[in-house]
Amino acid sequence: MLIGISAVMLMLFNGRIAGISGILGRLFPPYDGADPGGAAAFVIGLLVAPLLYVAVIGAPFAQTVSNNVGLMTAAGLLVGFGAVYGSGCTSGHGVCGTARLSLRSLSATMIFMATGFATVFVTRHLMGG
Repeated sequence: MLIGISAVMLMLFNGRIAGISGILGRLFPPYDGADPGGAAAFVIGLLVAPLLYVAVIGAPFAQTVSNNVGLMTAAGLLVGFGAVYGSGCTSGHGVCGTARLSLRSLSATMIFMATGFATVFVTRHLMGG
C-alpha cells in the first residue's frame, strides 16, 4: 500500500514515474532536468527504512543474501543491463506502468517475472542451489 501511495504522490507532485533505476540515474550527471536532491532523499529513505522498521518494531526482519560475491556481481550486472535494455525496472514497469495499463510495461513485467521464475527453477532444481 505504501509503495502505491508513494508512486501516486511522486506522479502527482513531480510528474515522474517511481522507477528505482530512473531515480537512481538522477543521482549522476548529466543533471539536466533532474532532481538529484529528491533522488538522494529517496535512496536514503530506501536505506534508512529497514533500520527504522527494526527500531520501531524491535525485531529484525528475515532477509537472505548470498555470500557468493561473484554470483552477486554477475546478478547485479545482469539486472542493471536488463533495466537499461528494458527502459526501466520492475518498480517502474511493474508498479507504475501496469497501473497505467501500458502495454509496454505489461509485456516487460511478464518478461521480468518469467525470467525470475526460470532463474529460481534453474538455480534451485537444476544447479542444486
